[in-house]
This record gives sequence, C-alpha cells and structure tokens, in this order.
Amino acid sequence: MVLRMATCMPASGVTERSRVHLGLVTETWPPEINGVSMTLSRLVRGLRNRGHRVSIVRPRQRHEALREQANGDELLRPGVPIPFYRSMRMGFPGSPPLRRRWRRDRPDIVHIATEGPLGHGALAAARAESIPVSSSFHTNFHEYIAIYGFSWLTRLLESGLRRFHNKTRVTLVPSPGMRDRLEARGFERCRLLERGVDTGLFDPAKRSELVRRDWGLAPRQLTLLCVGRLAKEKNLQLAVRALHAVRKVAADARLVLVGAGPIRDELAREQGVVLAGEFPPPQMGDKFASADLFLFPSLTETFGNVLTEAMASGLPTVSFDYAASSMHVEHGRTGLKVPPGDEEAFLAHAVRAASNAQLRRELGRHARTYAQSIAWDAVVDVFEGIVQGIVADHRKDAR
Repeated sequence: MVLRMATCMPASGVTERSRVHLGLVTETWPPEINGVSMTLSRLVRGLRNRGHRVSIVRPRQRHEALREQANGDELLRPGVPIPFYRSMRMGFPGSPPLRRRWRRDRPDIVHIATEGPLGHGALAAARAESIPVSSSFHTNFHEYIAIYGFSWLTRLLESGLRRFHNKTRVTLVPSPGMRDRLEARGFERCRLLERGVDTGLFDPAKRSELVRRDWGLAPRQLTLLCVGRLAKEKNLQLAVRALHAVRKVAADARLVLVGAGPIRDELAREQGVVLAGEFPPPQMGDKFASADLFLFPSLTETFGNVLTEAMASGLPTVSFDYAASSMHVEHGRTGLKVPPGDEEAFLAHAVRAASNAQLRRELGRHARTYAQSIAWDAVVDVFEGIVQGIVADHRKDAR
C-alpha cells in the first residue's frame, strides 16, 4: 500500500510553451453518474485550473438537441443508447466532421477516454491529421459481455480493444494490477494513472439522521451500504447474501442500495433491501456517511472509486483484494478484504464487522486518515506530465 501526498503545481508554473490544448473524446460526461465521467471531470477541471485548454467531443445527452452542436470548447455528436447501459449513449463515429473541426482548431493532443464508435472515429481523424493520441482503459467491457451471455464475443472484443489502444501513444490504467493484466494480454505502453478522493465532499461529519429517516431507519439500526449501478456485473446478489448472513446477528439490519440500473426490480423483492435511488456526486457525501458498513462485492472494476469514497467517509469496508482495494485497503486496519472470488470469506468478514461496533469504529477511523493522503491534485500532476511529455516528443519528431 502506497501513501501519496499532493504535489500540485500552481497555474502560474505553466509557461506559454508548456501550456497545451487537449482534445478530450468521451462517450460519458456529467451529469451522467459513473466513475468514468467523475474521473474525467476531475482531470479536466485540474488541467483548466493550471492554465491548459481542454476541448471536449462527446455524444449529446438525452436532454440536449438532436442535431450536432459546436458550442465553444464542446462538440456534441449524435448518438444512440448503449446496450445494457441505456441511460448512457455512444456517439456516431464521424471522422470527417472531427477532421474539419481539428483543422480549424487543432489540439496539441487528443485523449480518447472510451473505445466506442466515437472513440474509433476520433482515433482515425487524429491519426489522419498527425495529432498525437493517448487513451484510457476505464471499463472491462470484454468481461461484462460474458456476464450478459455473450461469452463467445469476449476474445473478439478484447482483440479489438487491444488493436485500438496499441495505436495510441499511451494507455492510462488506474491500478498496477490492471496494467499487469493488460500487458500480459498484449496491450502496449500502459502507464499508471491512479484515482484521488475528495475528502471535503466525503466526510464522516456529514452523517445525517434525516437521510437515515428517509431510508426508513432508526438511529441505531445497522445499515449496510452499496453504491453503484444496479446491474449483474456488480455482483450485488453477494451483498444481498451478506445482508441475510448479518441479520442472523443483527435482525433489523438493512442493506441500502444507492444507484439505478436494470436489476432494480429484482433487488426490490429482497427482504431488508432499501432502494435509495441515484444521486449526482455532490449529493453523495451524506449518503456515504449515514451508513455503518460499506460492502463492495464487485469483481469487474478497473478501479472502484466508491471504495475510496466510503473510506474517506469513515466507513469500514469489506471488499475483494484487487483494484482499489488492493492499492488502498490494509486488511484489519483500514478495511477488511478477501481473495478475489472467495465469497464465503466475504460473508464471514461482513458478519464479523457487523457484530463488532468497536472494530467498525477503528477501521473507519484509520480509513479516513488514510484517505486524506489520496489527493486529486497529485493525480492531475501525473496526467499533466504525461500529456506534456507526449506533446513535447511529437514536436521534436515533427522538426
């Protein structure tokens, strides 16, 4: 486990020569609620605060006009809902419009955050215009597709992802484990870009009895929490099993699920489950802080921002030892973690934490202290350095 302190370079440290114009291409953006849009918005805000320019290409969202729009530093492309994620949209490829746009207003570098049709079109357009391209690997789509019954497509999709990313100067990944797995599968030039957490937004002091009353809970009623998309790939049935195990030692325990998704109705039929709905990130601080124990049963994350948000909120956590958990949870001190896939151990640790209020307090206190060392400014430092390095190398090659 590595502790990092913020080393933010002030905007005044960015010279005219080192200032860059980054073109960001993404299929998801706030107010859409997911870890990718949250991470990208943090990176964009950080770069802009340092004097860099960021222009964004993304699909129009449901509340926006149907036609393509160009509005300042945003280009909105037409799109269609993503299968299994119909609340999000994937943009049409549109390589010619992007080439025209970038000829008029050329970015120094294009960063492609998602590998959908819009990302493929952007890669072709940038390469045709000799603009350097970086990319991110945010989502294990090749694993998700097997969960939804299309395992025969897994190798084909992984091969396509590998070809896509290997055409870019660098692929940014959120954890050492993910970097190692991708490199073992033939992905080239993978570099680590970790994630931060906002300890002002996520704070134990935001615990709210009003929120708990909204959930139908009494002041001392034990509350388990899961946050994220209500979908098969999140392994939420294990959280439900954990609730049933915990209720053998705390009969009135409840499992609060914050999020939305296709298995909502299935989960609504489970006894003791509270469906709290979906909230934008600025409204999540009091939701985390108002629970007593955070369960993170997913095995398909590339990182898992909600785990560090729970830690910052002073919650004890139970998780599998991979991604964010592997990086940030010290077992028995800042949380409880078990080998990936060991569901019986996961259930046992959930019961252990639920049965011991003193253990929960100690884990939560240490988790909060540790989370205060994980700063977004330090992450932006790394991203800024990678972007500036690629731009500088490209300029040298062009001489």
